[in-house]
Amino acid sequence: MQIQFTDSPPANVRLRARIVNRGETLAGFDSALVDGASAARFNGSAGQVFEGFAMESGSLRRIAVSGAGEPDADKRRQNVERAGAALAAKYMTSGEREMVLDLGHADLSGEEAAAALLAVRLRGWRYDAYRTKLSEDKKVSLKTVHVVNAPEGTEKAWASAEAVAKGAEFTRTLVTEPANIVYPESFVDMCRDAFEGTGAELTVLDEPEMEKLGMHALLGVGQGSERPSRLLAIRWNGGVDGDKPTLLVGKGVTFDTGGISIKPASGMEDMKWDMGGAGAVAGGMLALVLRKAKANVIAVLGLAENMPDGKAQRPGDVVTTMSGQTVEVINTDAEGRLVLCDALHWAQEQYNPARIVDFATLTGAMIVALGHEHAGVFSNDDKLAEQLVAAGQSSGDKLWRLPIGQAYDKLIDSPIADIKNAGPRHAGSITAAQFLHRFIKKGTPWAHCDIAGTVWSDKPGHTWDKGATGYGVRLIDRFVAENLE
Repeated sequence: MQIQFTDSPPANVRLRARIVNRGETLAGFDSALVDGASAARFNGSAGQVFEGFAMESGSLRRIAVSGAGEPDADKRRQNVERAGAALAAKYMTSGEREMVLDLGHADLSGEEAAAALLAVRLRGWRYDAYRTKLSEDKKVSLKTVHVVNAPEGTEKAWASAEAVAKGAEFTRTLVTEPANIVYPESFVDMCRDAFEGTGAELTVLDEPEMEKLGMHALLGVGQGSERPSRLLAIRWNGGVDGDKPTLLVGKGVTFDTGGISIKPASGMEDMKWDMGGAGAVAGGMLALVLRKAKANVIAVLGLAENMPDGKAQRPGDVVTTMSGQTVEVINTDAEGRLVLCDALHWAQEQYNPARIVDFATLTGAMIVALGHEHAGVFSNDDKLAEQLVAAGQSSGDKLWRLPIGQAYDKLIDSPIADIKNAGPRHAGSITAAQFLHRFIKKGTPWAHCDIAGTVWSDKPGHTWDKGATGYGVRLIDRFVAENLE
C-alpha cells in the first residue's frame, strides 16, 4: 500500500476518511451524515468506524469516520493506531482502490499521525501470492492512501515509520512463505535481495565452514535434511566508529518436524514459522538500515531445517558445541537452543558485542504461560530487561519478564555431558533460557525473547490480519531508538 501526501484531495477519489477524537463534533459534514452517526451510536471510541454517503460537488462520496478515543488517554498512540488500522480493515477489500485520509481533525502530533499511517499500512497487508481463485469481492483492492491536512512533522516521522513497515512486511513474508520456498539457502538469498544497496554488510557461512569452526550443535539439527544449514550475519555500522555493537540473534529453523522426536501430525504445517525469530531479526534489521539508524547493530541468524532421516541425530546423542561444551540431546524437538548456542558463541567471538538480545520461537511452554498476548523475556541484566519491556510496551510488541537462576539451571545438568538440551516437564521455557545462558560470556548483558506465541495469529489483530504478525520488528526498532541512538 502506498502512502502519499497531498495538499488537496484528488477529485476522482470517492472514499474520504477522517480520524476524530471521542466526543468530537463532526463539523463540516452533511447533516444527514451527522444524524446517521448519532443514530449508529458513533462516539469516536478507539477503532470505532462509521460510514455514510453524501453528495459533494455533484459527486457521490463514501464518507468514513474513525475514532481515536480520548485525546489525553494514556494509550494515545495505541488508540490512534487502532483508528488507522480500523479504516484499513474495513476498506482493504471494499472495492475502493484509493482513500483520502484527513488527519487534521484529532489534534494529532506528527508522530501520532505517522503512527496512524503505519497502522493503515500494516493492517492493509495480506499475502495472496498462492490464491489463484479468489473472487473479486475478496481480493485486496485498496492500494493508495492520499493524506491531507497532515500535522507538522508527519512526513519526517513517516519516513522512519515507513522503514518499520517495510521491515515488518519483510518479516511477514518470510514467516508466511511455505518451507519449500523458504529454507536456509533461500532465506539467505531473500535477505541479499532485501539488503542490496542499503550499505549493510552480509556474511554467510556454509556447512564446511561451520564444521571447521566446530558448530556441531547447529549442524546436528540440520543433518537429517537435504537442505544445507547456513549462518547469516548482517552488519550495520550507523553509530560511532569503534563503539561495540549490539548483537541481535535469531533462531531460523525453517521447518521443524521435531526430528526423530517427531511432532504430532495435526498442526505440523504451522512449523513453517519456526524461523520466526530469524524473521523478526531480519525485518528489524531492515527497518534500522532503511531509516539509517545511528547505532552499530549486527544480526546473526542460525538457519537449519529439522527433519527425520536416517542421518538425523537421535535422542541420546552427544554433540560438541563451538564453545567446547558438550550437549546430551534428550529431545531432538528441543532443537532451537542447539541452533542458537553455536550462533551465540560464534557471534560473541566474532564481534565482541556490548549486549545481546536473541529472538526465538523456542518453546510451546511459553504459549501455555503467556498465551498470545505477550512474549517472554529472560535476562541476566535488569537494565536491559527493563529497556526491552519498555520498548515492547510503547511499540505494541509486548514482553513479560520471567525468572532465571541457579535453581532452574541445575535442572539441565546431564549425567554424561556438560548439559542436556531439555529439562523436566515443568518450567520448560525457563530451562530453555538457562540453556542459552550457559553460552553467554561472563559480564555480557543478554536477554532472550521467547516469541513462540506472538509471531503467528489465528485471528486478526489491530494491526495484522490472520497469519504472520510481524512481531519483533517494532520492538527492535523502538529498543534501538530509545536506548542506542
